[in-house]
Amino acid sequence: MNIENILKEGIKILQKNKIANPQLDSEILLSNSIKRDKKYIILNPKEVLNSEQLRKFKSLIERRKKGEPIAYLINKKEFWKDEFFVNKDVLIPRPDSELIIEQVLKIYSKDDHLQLLDIGTGSGCILLSILKERSNFYGTGIDISKKSINVSKFNAKQLNLTNRVKFFHSSVDNFNNGKYDIVVSNPPYIEQLSLKYLEKDVVNFEPKLALSGGFDGFSKIRKVINKTNNLIKKNGKFILEIGFNQKNKVIKILKEEGFYVNKAIKDYGNNDRCVISTKI
Repeated sequence: MNIENILKEGIKILQKNKIANPQLDSEILLSNSIKRDKKYIILNPKEVLNSEQLRKFKSLIERRKKGEPIAYLINKKEFWKDEFFVNKDVLIPRPDSELIIEQVLKIYSKDDHLQLLDIGTGSGCILLSILKERSNFYGTGIDISKKSINVSKFNAKQLNLTNRVKFFHSSVDNFNNGKYDIVVSNPPYIEQLSLKYLEKDVVNFEPKLALSGGFDGFSKIRKVINKTNNLIKKNGKFILEIGFNQKNKVIKILKEEGFYVNKAIKDYGNNDRCVISTKI
């Protein structure tokens, strides 16, 4: 079977299963199956595929039709300026989280020598993207999931950053290692009852540990703020990603814990997405 025909077959299966972008998804999965880019697929519609390529593509389409995210199927996701390895042990990096990187780069110059902590590092995408941009920063990432620490270590190696970053398998409560100039975090902030209303790609496949913020959505945020209070240097900056409806309560908690709130930043959908504060 050639590229054109197998692509049509894939698109049809995804359409039938109400997958949002059947053509784009099929093209990405076929590119991955034959280890060629999308341009190659468009330029060589009549090329006949071998049985191994066909088997791989059909297997990926089967998984995609059940809602499994593309990033998990091809084990990679573009974020900021790099490609990160991802699997089902980590949350898929989102464009909204790039706001944290933008803010760090606005606040600090290339000449600053600083220690940076990322709480709940996941794939390491936020921490490693900042380290790539600021060669005098040293980074530490912690995560409660041992498997996610393995993913972030792998990504650090791929990006040649192992000499400037350390990862620890630890809950935020039990971490007492060092004092930091900057702390960033994208903690789980979705309230328990809202989890089931997320898109099925998210709720059925992404790790609950990285999504659920407990009963009211604030249990992990409270822990992160509370612990950051002890881990951050005086006048250090704390940049925290939040849910769209959490700004006022987060600001209140920050003030109670001894932070001065600089500003809240909106995401590309015009929702409040992160809060920048300074340790007083």
